[in-house]
Amino acid sequence: MQKSGIRFVSIAAGFALCAVTGLAAGPSNFDNGTDTGCSALPSFLSFQTALVQAVRMENSGLNAHMWGTIVDRAGNVCAVVFSGSTVGSQWLGSRAIAAQKASTANDFSLDPSAVSDGSGLALALSTANLYSATQPGGSLYGLQASNPVDTTVAYASQYQYFGTPQDPMVGNRVGGINVFGGGLALYGPGHVLLGAVGVSGDTSCADHFIAWRTRNILGLDHLGTVIPGPAGLFNKDVTHPDNIILDITPNPNGGTGASASGFGHPSCLNTGDPSKLPPVSN
Repeated sequence: MQKSGIRFVSIAAGFALCAVTGLAAGPSNFDNGTDTGCSALPSFLSFQTALVQAVRMENSGLNAHMWGTIVDRAGNVCAVVFSGSTVGSQWLGSRAIAAQKASTANDFSLDPSAVSDGSGLALALSTANLYSATQPGGSLYGLQASNPVDTTVAYASQYQYFGTPQDPMVGNRVGGINVFGGGLALYGPGHVLLGAVGVSGDTSCADHFIAWRTRNILGLDHLGTVIPGPAGLFNKDVTHPDNIILDITPNPNGGTGASASGFGHPSCLNTGDPSKLPPVSN
């Protein structure tokens, strides 16, 4: 992907000292005490570097710049970054959308510690997996309205700090539900769910592809065969368990067609091949 003018945001020396993880709230006693807040998640600079690299690697969609957000297991925002040269190089509305996507993937994914007594199922759900089920008549219709965004956090007025280590979302819970591509749970070594990443700024399919590449670059895709997802369970894509599923049959009468798996996502302009994305790590 050719991106003109990509460069890192200029951060003052004092900002750089704050670019370590842990800006959000501390451990929140999730998953039998394994949650460590932002301390086990990438720093601002590591996240920004990974997002820029993922944008350059991906050639599907519109070739647009992206916003990215990482949240911890409790949903606290750890970092907000963008891939362009300035805050206005990508759609401003995508800043809040990226945060919604991260919150959604975190809120609707699990790891083995949550079901260690054998009474449930560890499962990773990407935001792309939620599209069909949340359409009218779907089994999860209305989910997208169930956890509203905290607008006082999402629309805080300190514009000069957007996409920096002092972004006003950092350290706060934004919430929100998003049901199209771009949000993925983050799994560390040992298949531990640490939080989630959300990206936005292109087509919803390209958002998913770039989020996937970002997670892979960060080394937080340790799902292996232990953490199933809809693509692995219903689309025989076991090396990409929470991948986007492009199985929606076009509706000749208009509107969204039926998804064979029930977890499908519409194709987009210049959609890439999901099977070509890097497989998840063990």
